[in-house]
Amino acid sequence: MTDRPRIALYPGSFDPVTRGHEDIARRGLQLADRVIVAVAEVATQVKRPRFTIDQRLDMLAQSFAGEPAIQPARFSGLLVDYAREVGATLVIRGLRAVSDFEYEFQMAQMNRALSSELETVFLVPNHDFDYLSASLVREIASLGGDVSRFVAPHVAAALKGP
Repeated sequence: MTDRPRIALYPGSFDPVTRGHEDIARRGLQLADRVIVAVAEVATQVKRPRFTIDQRLDMLAQSFAGEPAIQPARFSGLLVDYAREVGATLVIRGLRAVSDFEYEFQMAQMNRALSSELETVFLVPNHDFDYLSASLVREIASLGGDVSRFVAPHVAAALKGP
């Protein structure tokens, strides 16, 4: 056994970060000493981002202020390469529904094929967040709906902005 801290990656677009994302990242600390919330510079799925990467990193930093074990960061390229670069051995992913599983399972298997030392752990969200997605939050906010239950106050304010 080694005394090295266990580092986990929690990758995603986080556009915007939701209460569900926050829950998964914090619960990741039960599995690792440090969780890097890694914002992908290039999305693996076709998405039109609402916020720039810098804006998302800023929102993440505000969401996890005072929690030094959770660190927002950006990455580009393959997740397995970034994991090697930062010394991560664990990938954390949230599964909201069975429909998430197939894609996430394929990604986990491919990451494992590319890097045998990288394990993926799936976390089921708190039942208060199992229906929550960033795309739904963006849609509700764009139509003038109240998203304050789903995101931190600074994120809700950003969603109301230009």
